[in-house]
Amino acid sequence: MSHEQERLKERIAAELDIGRRHSNGLTLDVLDEEELLAQHSPLMSPLVWDLAHVGNYEEQWLLRVAGGRQALRPDIDGLYDAFENPRATRVSLPLLPPEEAREYNERVRREVLDALESVDLGVPGPRTASEDERFLLEAGLLYHLVIQHEHQHNETMLATHQLRRGEPVLLEETAGVATLNPPVRGEVLVPAGEFTMGTSEDPWAYDNEGPAHTVDLGPYWIDTAPVTNAAYQEFMDDGGYQDRRWWSPAGWEWKEGRGVLAPAFWTKEGDGWSRRRFGRREMVPADEPVQHVSFHEAQAYAAWAGKRLPSEPEWEKAARFDPRTGRSHRYPWGDTEPGPHHANLGRRRLGPAPAGSHPEGASPLGVQQMIGDVWEWTSTTFTGYPDFRAFPYRGYSEVFFDDGYKVLRGGSWATHPTAARSTFRNWDHPIRRQIFSGFRCARDVEPV
Repeated sequence: MSHEQERLKERIAAELDIGRRHSNGLTLDVLDEEELLAQHSPLMSPLVWDLAHVGNYEEQWLLRVAGGRQALRPDIDGLYDAFENPRATRVSLPLLPPEEAREYNERVRREVLDALESVDLGVPGPRTASEDERFLLEAGLLYHLVIQHEHQHNETMLATHQLRRGEPVLLEETAGVATLNPPVRGEVLVPAGEFTMGTSEDPWAYDNEGPAHTVDLGPYWIDTAPVTNAAYQEFMDDGGYQDRRWWSPAGWEWKEGRGVLAPAFWTKEGDGWSRRRFGRREMVPADEPVQHVSFHEAQAYAAWAGKRLPSEPEWEKAARFDPRTGRSHRYPWGDTEPGPHHANLGRRRLGPAPAGSHPEGASPLGVQQMIGDVWEWTSTTFTGYPDFRAFPYRGYSEVFFDDGYKVLRGGSWATHPTAARSTFRNWDHPIRRQIFSGFRCARDVEPV
């Protein structure tokens, strides 16, 4: 085995371990059986479903496909099929109890690590239509798929924890309320021209991130930082939730039907606002990016501000294009993997960092916090890029195309670094607010 393969296998084993420790830390380590089996919101699965689902997904891809071994528990495949079982009905399934789920996950992991020792991971490289089977293992693509999948479910579990009622179980010193004024608002001009969008070579990329293709955009302005709580409160104080001018017909219908008057989890407190954050009640920090807002709320704020939401290509160009070299980087700051100085990722704190944080993570154009803190809504409906091919299965991306889902970009404070890159695409219904979503605005360049 080459040194390159040895290093890759060590990295895979380490990342698999990190993901499982996070999963257990959000379930078995902090909640009793009753809480794990409960459905804390019809929007979310019982936490014990997520726990066994990540193990079953790992068994199917890394044990059966990559490892070429026999199925351990084919009898539970149907229980943990996300397409067969909508979230609202999973609580009624005969799910594995917490301890049985732990034992199953541990058995799968032992077998996977044993099989990994003899798997040939090949050499990284771009794939072609005739090379899909080879590419499944080259650069560890299948392992990367499973690692990211578990981290994505960790973020989903965190959303469930936010919806859960009861005493706090996720340990953190409550952040003090910032007394500084919010950062000075600013915009960056993105010049007209072509850039490379998406990727065809990143061994961690999902199918919907490619293929790489050239996009030609006109000039536009984009906010330097995400919209803050303080800025969003100005919209609220100006009657933004009561003024139909700022809302799309679908947004107004949703807002009126739900009686929405503020971001999710906010409560009026005298002249200010408090928020519930993982069982804690605290005043809303002025300088943090606003989160738990829907696409409709983001769109209404942007209209009130005389702006709009960026399209997905506009967001990506601002995040990764370097006009000096003509290159599109993997991250705003370049091609090196994220460090604590670049972005707020991986649950280092249970919320966004103040706007203007992490200046070392700025893009070549000077746009900040494009990675981490909050997922950012774009105006684009989720669909495939030109010449898209589903890989390694249709169910990850293609079944969601052109069905009204809006694209979110950039990751949040809860996103693990392995799933945070400038090409990563998230998507959700425009009414969703339990996710860690925020936004920044863009606007057209006015003709001279």
